[in-house]
Amino acid sequence: MRLLLIEDDEALASALTDALTMLGHAATNARNAAEGIRLARDVDVVLLDLGLPDRDGIDVLAQLRRVTAMPVLILTAREYERSIVRGLRLGADDYLVKPVRVPELLARIEAVRRRLPQANSVSGDLVFGPIAVDRGARAARIDGEALPLTNTEFALLELLVERAGAVATREELLDAVWGDAFLARSRALDVHLTALRAKLGRPLIRNVRGVGYRLAAEGV
Repeated sequence: MRLLLIEDDEALASALTDALTMLGHAATNARNAAEGIRLARDVDVVLLDLGLPDRDGIDVLAQLRRVTAMPVLILTAREYERSIVRGLRLGADDYLVKPVRVPELLARIEAVRRRLPQANSVSGDLVFGPIAVDRGARAARIDGEALPLTNTEFALLELLVERAGAVATREELLDAVWGDAFLARSRALDVHLTALRAKLGRPLIRNVRGVGYRLAAEGV
């Protein structure tokens, strides 16, 4: 994969890009927001530090999301949950807290890679009530109107529609979307589900307390 690390910490950036390159990825480092935004158009995944010298990483994420659905993973030394939640709400696919462990980073990148559209994607539509999911085009509609979903939101909706009426446990959702129910962060799932519910605009995703979630028709 072509990976862009937007990180001003030279030692950390060098260690991560070297590790990623050794494992066969094409890894590039940008040391500030301006350079990162310029290089982002030519990569598959962005690893974005929130504490950049010339601009806040949250602002960079917002700008990227205005022009692309490219997967973005947040790297942050910030302990404040508010920054992480804000990043997820703006469309980040996942996050890691520094110091970053390379095996965990690779696992999360692999999970993102599995969510990217592939040439051999399963084709066909899934339909439940007003929702239609085109798996081949990786697009979804509600009442005929396109839903502007991130890759993560699409993956969640696809699974819920596929399992419509049945309960999908939190572990199943975490495992299906992030690739590892034990590695994935439960908080990220909550934020992405909240965003998906808001975009649907209807109470179709029901919380089954202590178990998980199910997609149900209105009034059921």
